[in-house]
Amino acid sequence: MSEKTVTRMDLSEAIFREVGLSRNDSAQLVESVLTHMSDSLARGEQVKISSFGTFSVRDKSARVGRNPKTGEEVPIQPRRVLTFRPSHLLKDRVAVGPRR
Repeated sequence: MSEKTVTRMDLSEAIFREVGLSRNDSAQLVESVLTHMSDSLARGEQVKISSFGTFSVRDKSARVGRNPKTGEEVPIQPRRVLTFRPSHLLKDRVAVGPRR
């Protein structure tokens, strides 16, 4: 597998090349989309991107965990976690591999 990581800069560069916006406008667009997504998730809303997947926030209740080294029971505090469910199209695309 590849060790490549796609960054905000990579996304804005792709928008610059494929859509034709200026580099500055492309970077602002990426930032705006990510800000809207993170703000919605912080409010507890789902973010669904058609043909990609759904981001959502889940509340996990308090529970008792166990330290695997010592076997000691440890309380785990309640918390909110971010989850992602990929769409079937994304799952199929990943299974096929990169476009050539």
